[in-house]
Amino acid sequence: QVQLAESGGGLVQPGGSLRLSCAASGRPFSTLAMGWFRQPPGKEREFVAAINWRGYTTSYADSVRGRFTISRDNAKNTMYLQMNSLKPEDTAVYYCAATSKVATSTSHDYDYWGRGTQVTVSS
Repeated sequence: QVQLAESGGGLVQPGGSLRLSCAASGRPFSTLAMGWFRQPPGKEREFVAAINWRGYTTSYADSVRGRFTISRDNAKNTMYLQMNSLKPEDTAVYYCAATSKVATSTSHDYDYWGRGTQVTVSS
């Protein structure tokens, strides 16, 4: 079993930055491919970014490419999402997810989920 815990959410003004963290425990972190998803108010959960086991391969949703950066530190069992140039439409609950298979943009491919952290972008 894998436990995931997100942190780093909060209220930020448009154009600002936040860094989310996802701490993992329960199995060797380097065996897990990871992803970030988000659920805006009143909408379905959507893919944000994904990273493979060693961090060599990443992918992003078109809406965040160039503004968000996903990374991981296997020595610290932690994944990150650096979010820059934030927009009001980035407001959502952000979830980290893990899988023992290949990281994809499909939520059904992930076996483990955190409880989420709220990000609100507003002036």
